[in-house]
Amino acid sequence: MTRLLESYAAGRWTSPDAEGDPLLDASTGDEVARLSSSGVDLAAMVAHARDVGGPAVRELTFHERALLLKELATALDADKDELHALSLRTGATRRDSMIDIEGGIGTVFSYASRGRRELPNDVLVCDGDPEQLGRGGTFVGQHVWTSRRGVAVQVNAFNFPVWGMLEKLAPAFLAGLPTIVKPASQTAYLTELAVRRIIEAGILPEGSLQLLCGSAGTLLDHLDEQDSVAFTGSAHTAGILRQHPSVLHGGVRLQVEADSLNCSVLGPDVGEGDPEWDLFAKAVVTEMTAKAGQKCTAIRRVLVPEALLDRVGDAIAERLDAITVGNPADDSVRMGALASLAQREEVRKAVEALRASCDITYGDPTRVDLVDGDAERGAFMSPVLLRARDGATEPHDVEPFGPVSTLIGYRDLDHAVALAARGKGSLVGSVVTHDPGVARHLVLGVAPWHGRLLVLDRDDARESTGHGSPLPVLVHGGPGRAGGGEELGGVRGVLHHMQRTAIQASPDMVTAITGRWTKGATRTETEEHPFRHSLATLRVGDTIRSGLREVSLADIDHFAEFTGDTFYAHTDPEAAAANPLFGGIVAHGYLIVSLAAGLFVDPDPGPVLANFGVDNLRFLTPVKAGDSIRVTLTVKQVTPRSSADYGEVRWDAVVTNQDDQPVATYDVLTLVAKQT
Repeated sequence: MTRLLESYAAGRWTSPDAEGDPLLDASTGDEVARLSSSGVDLAAMVAHARDVGGPAVRELTFHERALLLKELATALDADKDELHALSLRTGATRRDSMIDIEGGIGTVFSYASRGRRELPNDVLVCDGDPEQLGRGGTFVGQHVWTSRRGVAVQVNAFNFPVWGMLEKLAPAFLAGLPTIVKPASQTAYLTELAVRRIIEAGILPEGSLQLLCGSAGTLLDHLDEQDSVAFTGSAHTAGILRQHPSVLHGGVRLQVEADSLNCSVLGPDVGEGDPEWDLFAKAVVTEMTAKAGQKCTAIRRVLVPEALLDRVGDAIAERLDAITVGNPADDSVRMGALASLAQREEVRKAVEALRASCDITYGDPTRVDLVDGDAERGAFMSPVLLRARDGATEPHDVEPFGPVSTLIGYRDLDHAVALAARGKGSLVGSVVTHDPGVARHLVLGVAPWHGRLLVLDRDDARESTGHGSPLPVLVHGGPGRAGGGEELGGVRGVLHHMQRTAIQASPDMVTAITGRWTKGATRTETEEHPFRHSLATLRVGDTIRSGLREVSLADIDHFAEFTGDTFYAHTDPEAAAANPLFGGIVAHGYLIVSLAAGLFVDPDPGPVLANFGVDNLRFLTPVKAGDSIRVTLTVKQVTPRSSADYGEVRWDAVVTNQDDQPVATYDVLTLVAKQT
């Protein structure tokens, strides 16, 4: 008997106490491993995550979590050859495995980078600016994101055993949540290897990652209102999960990515010989054959102008002829096996259902020419292209989760939109056109039914990652039939796991809670210039208030001549006087900002290393010749960088005139040394 897969539960690897079910090599039918969760203490797993993993992760700042994710990705990258070797047994070619393995590792790297660049070196995130709730400014509101005190359970599909686990783990860990991974049975051996290498590396805090190989059993029974479940799989199973008492009545958050009848639309402006013609045919064939069509983002419906159906079908068929099918260990093979014989049978049944209103124009679901493969024991199948008859309904209802797509003709753009909408919600759609008007019409028409849309043409083709590639910086999910969930999307994927709360308090209290200075809070005017302080001694609220500086007409004239900004409000007294906003010559806004810098900058070398920009610049009151300005500069936020000997300081800058009216407001961003 082959090896029983183990679960990593409550701090140790646990072997099941049953013989388990065999997991077979998708190409050869040989047994790879056996699977069972019998004997695994599910309650102990949840308790371990809550009591050990959760506190350990939440103790870390976002930056510290991000650095651990970077270490994790680096360690997995060193082990990727081992993962690739085992991935062959899932039926995946080398290219398929790169999408899964390198794609997953790349996602972790992306979150490690985003966590340090876009989140504070803290355990709390401010959501937007404060809201003034009282007329006097002593009562304000601030939305904040905090880590929930629960467990992130992920239930994954068989098609991406590495990426599916890592793309959920990275944002959950960054959000401060421990994760329990429940991989799909058929390819669980690859997920187990990846998790085993992560645990052996000893990078993540104990309890922050656990693995359940086999049935989820009563796992959801142990979850409560602080926990969440992210599910990727069939709509049928998603329906069962939605009815679970913990979800219906216990407050468990359920995130679903389910069936998706994705479409690609060829614009009516595209003809043979156009670059977009070849791009379209190539994209359809790529999505039909990558992972043997076992992708939730694959193109299932190929929407083309009715007059082009024959020619588009021929172009796709010509490319399909070049696809070799067989054992993915053979480098000449372009498409490997489906995950299992049972999966192939499901796809064949779906093709048979489609034939009620469609005709097969390429391929045979019952036979295939193989390169180095066993047609009886391996789950191989020919790519199949169908063509829908008029009024066909099945292509909009039946998802063949394999190398199958259906050609569907449309009469005009509105008809194409209506056909796309019949998918009842999709993860991704694509529009192939070089006509901006066509692109706008189709995108606005189909966007409500899609989580992501690719507009492909000759201009972006070289850099495009393709129709079916979810990216860590873009949301992944879709409405309706696709499940209604949303993952990834950069920091959006992190905040999805967190709790947003509206805090109502005084400015001083909001400042204390958030670590970010709030307008109206106490300022501390120090004797020493704040620019002389390192991060070690700089405090939120430290303030410098400059003296007054008169802005003369000569200053305005010189700035106009020196910069070339001779806009009439600064140079033409008669025209400026006629403008109701100015009523005469006024100073350039950027002159005011420049003069303000001269009022607060400390010229000598010191802890301030560089100014790297301003945010939220607004000009509020015109400054006329003879007016005077001063600056109040306050430390708003201090963010040490974990991997550098300096950090970022955000300063609140308010420029006022001689009557204390605000002239300009903005944030100054500087890099400051941690120590002098």
